[in-house]
Amino acid sequence: MSETTTQNLSKLERATLGGGCFWCLEAVYQQIQGVQSVVSGYAGGARPNPSYESVCTGATGHAEIVDVYFDQQIISFRDLLEVFFVIHDPTTLNYQGNDHGTQYRSVIFTHSDIQNTIAHEVVKELEESRIYANPVVTEIDAAPVIYPAEDYHQDYFRQHPGQGYCMAVVAPKLAKFRAKFKALISNSFT
Repeated sequence: MSETTTQNLSKLERATLGGGCFWCLEAVYQQIQGVQSVVSGYAGGARPNPSYESVCTGATGHAEIVDVYFDQQIISFRDLLEVFFVIHDPTTLNYQGNDHGTQYRSVIFTHSDIQNTIAHEVVKELEESRIYANPVVTEIDAAPVIYPAEDYHQDYFRQHPGQGYCMAVVAPKLAKFRAKFKALISNSFT
């Protein structure tokens, strides 16, 4: 990122979420009003500077995540979490659909005590509402070092909408989001 971009992002709130393949989450969060930037990356593992190939082995302990920079005057952290819990299955341990491994785990990496409190409240509300047949297994941890994924993973769905995985997995998740959260979609995507 350029210095100007980094300075602009420092004025925003940051949410770091993992819920399966980062291409899916990135495609959704890019369309939400108030979201200024979405960066696909890796977090929660022990090895510094992991590569996609090493993360895919499961040996690094990293999860595929998206780093979402947002304007809290427009969209709240709670709203971002409500989207998060609709666009992935938070009841499956270490997999989403056909993607298996700890890199696909459901995780919220919090950047403040307030985010930690909100994340725990939302999970508790989900559990109490019993909308899922199984318990929510989403991890909630303080944000560790976050590593951006390689350039070819950034903005993936927009650049490759006809790619097989994008058509079979990303597009349906995006359609589900767009159907349920019409009020949150940025004008540039309506």
